[in-house]
Amino acid sequence: MTHTTQIYMIGVGGQGIGLLAEVLAHASDLAGLEIRAVDTHGLAQRGGSVESFLRVGTRVFSPLVAPHDADLVIALERTEAHRGLSQYARHGGRLVWYETTWQPLAVRLGREPLVETEQIHDLARQMNVAAHPVHIDGLPDPRMQNVAVLATIAWLGWIPGVDVGHFRRALADLVPPKAAVANLDLFDAVSSSLPPSLDPPR
Repeated sequence: MTHTTQIYMIGVGGQGIGLLAEVLAHASDLAGLEIRAVDTHGLAQRGGSVESFLRVGTRVFSPLVAPHDADLVIALERTEAHRGLSQYARHGGRLVWYETTWQPLAVRLGREPLVETEQIHDLARQMNVAAHPVHIDGLPDPRMQNVAVLATIAWLGWIPGVDVGHFRRALADLVPPKAAVANLDLFDAVSSSLPPSLDPPR
């Protein structure tokens, strides 16, 4: 039996989408799964959108995720979460995002309005997508927001075949030693803040 989990990631340049994608791919590799991944950096240096596509499972041949076909959309910013949801999430899929605003370039230029959280939930209900914001009070470094999102995905088992141990090892392998302890502490702490079930009945 074959199964592929299709993941679309989006954020603003400087938020750490690249590291998040690397950890997800490495954890999947440690789990013995096939991975195909590709990044689109765009205007990363100027606050533009950064995208990553990741397909994980068995008999995976291409990294690209078609629009409205992602099982899991991951975003590190609210406006980009709405964009990822509307463009890539499949009906009945999942969305997880860090509840913050970094004002993507289009918002700062006045081309798009800033998205409110309720707009995401409204659209998610229309698409039957389980939408889960993540926010950690007192986070010591905003660069750790990606780890908070990663930990949520790991502890809830949203990538079949990849367990918490794979994620922890991948994080330890890829984060510089000086930062690894704090990041792993955060990773473990997220487990105690999760509700018993985040997904609505399907």
